[in-house]
Amino acid sequence: MNNDLGSTHSDANQDEIQAAFEALQNLREIPQQIDSPEALEAMERELRKEADKLIALLLQKHLQENLDSEEQLTKEAELIKSWPGRMKNEGFGAVWIYTMSGLLIQVNVRYYRRSCDRRNGKRYKGVYAGLVLLGIHERCTPFLGATLSMWSSLLSSFAEVKQVLKDYNIDLGLKVIRRLTYRYAERARVMQQLGAFSLEEGETVSGRKVVVSCDGGRIRIRENKRGRKTVKGRTRFKGAWREPKLLIIYVVNQEGKLEKSFPAIIDASLDGPDGIFHLIYNYLKAIAINTADKVLFVADGAHWIWNRVPTLMKKLGLKSEQVHELLDFYHAVEHLGKVAGLCKSWSTKKRRAWIKKQRKQLLKGQTKQVISAVQLICKGRNGKAMTVERDYFIRNQHRMAYSILKALNLPLGSGAVESAIRRVVNLRLKGPCIFWNRENATKMLMLRSYYKAGRWNMLKRMANSPQTAFSE
Repeated sequence: MNNDLGSTHSDANQDEIQAAFEALQNLREIPQQIDSPEALEAMERELRKEADKLIALLLQKHLQENLDSEEQLTKEAELIKSWPGRMKNEGFGAVWIYTMSGLLIQVNVRYYRRSCDRRNGKRYKGVYAGLVLLGIHERCTPFLGATLSMWSSLLSSFAEVKQVLKDYNIDLGLKVIRRLTYRYAERARVMQQLGAFSLEEGETVSGRKVVVSCDGGRIRIRENKRGRKTVKGRTRFKGAWREPKLLIIYVVNQEGKLEKSFPAIIDASLDGPDGIFHLIYNYLKAIAINTADKVLFVADGAHWIWNRVPTLMKKLGLKSEQVHELLDFYHAVEHLGKVAGLCKSWSTKKRRAWIKKQRKQLLKGQTKQVISAVQLICKGRNGKAMTVERDYFIRNQHRMAYSILKALNLPLGSGAVESAIRRVVNLRLKGPCIFWNRENATKMLMLRSYYKAGRWNMLKRMANSPQTAFSE
């Protein structure tokens, strides 16, 4: 480590900046022949390459000047003071940083290491506090880290991300791309668990109608097999189907349509029902759900959902007049179809007529009549199966107030969460021969959830927070 002031390096790249600027000037002065699409593309790439070089050098200059400033030193001292354990300034260290221009820049940063007795030979990992304060983790700028993570969540594979980066003159290996992406999501999750999630300025649910829904998807998780390893010494695994649980929280206006001024909150978990309901609780608490006018919980008939909703309401302090529970109308109609399908002696026309009649009664709030109609045909060879369907309606009859909720202009279905499952889970994590490590799948689910919800800037703030370095 160099204990001299880093300011001695602030003007080191002036000649390089001047050279890059003159290269751009020459491209402006020298006539360029553009007679084909290929020539135009080549010209654009050359201009961009020279411009990116100048951008990287200017970034290096301004970054170093800020790292050398007294204001930055004060901020570093405050950060180190709050760090667990005593930290010692070991002077300046040279650090190479990847930029969005695809070029590496070198800056000199103060390095802090935990003070300890070294007689046992143990040295603790230190931290470049100045970089942490600026959101520079894993030796890449916040811009590059956010863009890399965004592409990794949107494209089909890390190999595609590598190809896109190559087109932008950024040469990173697959392992580096994978590591940077997962670390980015990991830092964001740490801050979310610490309660850093908060609505944007001007966003509120006070006096508004809020809809909460959750459901499960399907992905394949790599689970190690017991027994012998492969010839290459690798642990054998099986691709077990597992159900990621996904939540969505959104606001509807007085007409019952999605309120575009309030981006939805979407997130997912592989920690089972308790894990997803823990996330729901944290998000609802963060947005002050008890100030909402109406809160609608809508889902299919899964026991794991409805068995936990009352406890959730109690923990959040929601009043009974605020909350409505609703069984997704279209799932209810689907079960009517199952009942009609069990009546083997009925013609197709009769089944359709019966379903249509019961569907209208559900919409009118005549749930008891529907249950009576199902009970009436619970006999014969398929009586047991029909009894299961009848019990489904009996168990959920207090969640079938469709006429009341329709009058309140609230949604009657859970299509929003099912659409979210397709966009978040199916289009990236589910497919032939795709197997995920459980922890990595959870991280990818978070990245896609926030991007698809339109809350990527919020995730960036959490991932770039200096507090995330405490957990590294």
